[in-house]
Amino acid sequence: MSSFRRILTQRFPALASRDFAIFWMGHLLSLIGSSMQNTALPLLAYRISGRPFDLGLIGFAVTLPTFFLALPGGVLIEHVDKRKAIIFLQIIMMLDTFALAFLALSGIIQIWHIVITSLILGVTTAFEITARQAMLIELVGRESLPNAIALQSTAFNLSRVLGPALTASTLLLVTKNGEGWIFLINGISFIAIIIGLFFVHARYKAPILARTRSLLEEFREGAQYLIRNSSVGLLIIIAATLGILAFPIIQQLPVVSTNILKQVGDTKSSIDLRNSLLYTAQGVGALVAAFSIAMNNTARWRGLRLILGEAAFILGMISIPFLHSLWPTMLVITLMGWGSVTQLATMNTLIQLQVPDILRGRVFSIYLWALQGVAPFGSLLIGWMTQELSLATTALICGLTSLVIIGGIQLFQPKVRHAAG
Repeated sequence: MSSFRRILTQRFPALASRDFAIFWMGHLLSLIGSSMQNTALPLLAYRISGRPFDLGLIGFAVTLPTFFLALPGGVLIEHVDKRKAIIFLQIIMMLDTFALAFLALSGIIQIWHIVITSLILGVTTAFEITARQAMLIELVGRESLPNAIALQSTAFNLSRVLGPALTASTLLLVTKNGEGWIFLINGISFIAIIIGLFFVHARYKAPILARTRSLLEEFREGAQYLIRNSSVGLLIIIAATLGILAFPIIQQLPVVSTNILKQVGDTKSSIDLRNSLLYTAQGVGALVAAFSIAMNNTARWRGLRLILGEAAFILGMISIPFLHSLWPTMLVITLMGWGSVTQLATMNTLIQLQVPDILRGRVFSIYLWALQGVAPFGSLLIGWMTQELSLATTALICGLTSLVIIGGIQLFQPKVRHAAG
């Protein structure tokens, strides 16, 4: 057992930290529950209303708080105990999920219920993601930070494989209010990460900063760092492009499974199965990307990985209009899942390795704002375009636009991919 542990920690140095290992396991269990809910919720919403715009509206509600709260949240997180903050926020998320489960199981759930609970989830997530990312270095130290980032991405994407598979099984076995039982399972899964955090100690914890300046002054310091370090600034521009034009396409997977892949004689079960298969395909691609980065996250390959990840996702979008059967669609969605995680994990690593500890929360919150804070407007835009123009036309327009913007940055500003070489 000791030799196995030694080999494991040599390959995954972050797991040498007992605290990170406990956190990682609890987080994985919680993420599986969240992935189940993320698979079932859009399908339930689309069945209730039948409008693609409502899928965009729900995505808008989840991500809108990040637009307003990510930037001040990054400053505030630097002045609190991150572990305690995450525990508090996870409890709020758990209670919100239990409320959603009650509404679904009682049979009274409506679109506005989903929007409100999604909005509450978005508010807590705006703070929780920044706190969690900033806490990683406190658990493992700077040397093992790239591996910790990759392993956290692996947990997230493993859940994206297991979650849809478990969702499909649950919906097949529980024909009445199956979504409500999935939401209940997710609520229970939050207990795993909450309990784990009570046993975690931040051994590399930096001193909590005392507030000596205004919120605006501290944020301005983070913005000035980005102006001086243009390579990080360009990564944030890429993140904003993805948040507006690219990633919200994934919210329309129920449209793909219901409309683009429509078959004569479709039933609710066949549509549910197709939807779960597409989410599973996305998760498989994402998991392969996360695991490969966890195995080898050396600086040598980061630039190439970033380009390949961007290309896989954008070209996948452009190919959506030409898809008409399940298996080719699953292959494209798998490549898009691989591309999304590859570029996000690489950008995360490039940014975190450069930013000094004293600015970590602020700079990461700006990155989060660019990626997810602008996403609500992307969700509404793509939801509206899909309803008015069709998903095929929307994917083609947004894919070509993303290719011009991100491809132009890579072509004319190659330093962006060598930021942490």
